[in-house]
Amino acid sequence: MAANQRIRFATTPDGARLAYAVHGRGPALVKVGHWLTHLEYEWDSPVWRHWLEDLGRSHRMVRYDSRETGLSSGGGKEPSLSVWVEDLETVVSAAGLDRFPLLAMLNAGPVAIEYAVRHPEKVTSLVLYGTFLLGRAQRGESDRSRREAEALRTLMEVSWDEDNASIRQLWSARFIPDASLDQFHWLNNLQLKSATADAAVRSMWVSHDIDVSEVATRVAVPTLVLHSRNDAMVPLENGYQVAAAIPDASFVPLESRNHILLAHEPAWPRFLASVGEFLGTEPSHMPRALTMLTIRERQLLELMAAGLDNETIAAKLVISPKTVRNHITHIFEKLAVANRSQAIVLARDAGLGGH
Repeated sequence: MAANQRIRFATTPDGARLAYAVHGRGPALVKVGHWLTHLEYEWDSPVWRHWLEDLGRSHRMVRYDSRETGLSSGGGKEPSLSVWVEDLETVVSAAGLDRFPLLAMLNAGPVAIEYAVRHPEKVTSLVLYGTFLLGRAQRGESDRSRREAEALRTLMEVSWDEDNASIRQLWSARFIPDASLDQFHWLNNLQLKSATADAAVRSMWVSHDIDVSEVATRVAVPTLVLHSRNDAMVPLENGYQVAAAIPDASFVPLESRNHILLAHEPAWPRFLASVGEFLGTEPSHMPRALTMLTIRERQLLELMAAGLDNETIAAKLVISPKTVRNHITHIFEKLAVANRSQAIVLARDAGLGGH
């Protein structure tokens, strides 16, 4: 990564030591602490690296490990939604932040919602990804789902710390079902490094009991909600509920099965483009998006950026106009743009087309 993160520590009123990190440049963006993180271990990971690199190009990112997670310790209070909000208050104060947007995913979404309602003078906007209003125990799920949750809890309590990663793999397969073996292995190890079995179970059970459905109706800041259509960790219906409850929230569905979006999938540049447009920052996704184009798509984009029309491109590449149109459709999807003009602007910003 181009620049190093700076890790610091803050202490909560009840004595918890919270580790927080700052990297990147630009306006502040606070990523709310969620289940299973580790500031040091994530820094060069094959799962989180692109999140940190790409968001750090346009923002000074502040992120932290939740209490009893990663480099953070527990305190005198047991974890709860209210305690998690107080921890966010502690980090914001320690980092000297005035006004800022919040980025929150998984069980951090309710924390961000509650914080935004308590501190509207602090929060400029909310970006909520893959999150929920109602924890699993509050959703009225079937008896089968409740039994599954109890079984997972028992397995975690008994086998979480074992060298055999089969139990942790159950969670990895839900977080990133389309991952490579290397990414699965890394996420399995992250879980072990991130939290003890007791801490992981406590955090999970607090999340299961959360209900911010009424609080969400009182959010008074601009809000963007994004959700993967086939998210196995947090089903899509939860994203609809979040966007419907928060006044004037915008909703963006992402074509992915992964809860943690991976660098190679088209949903990632779409996520970045949507967030960049919403926060009013320059798009930071172009360098990575370009790497996802095939050699032929890159050639075609270069010719588009040079001002050539489809027929001329077809003749130059000795392919049919229909093939050109098909390639352009794929290019638009990978670059997360809606039309030719947007693709050309992004290409020329990246130095393509001789402009």
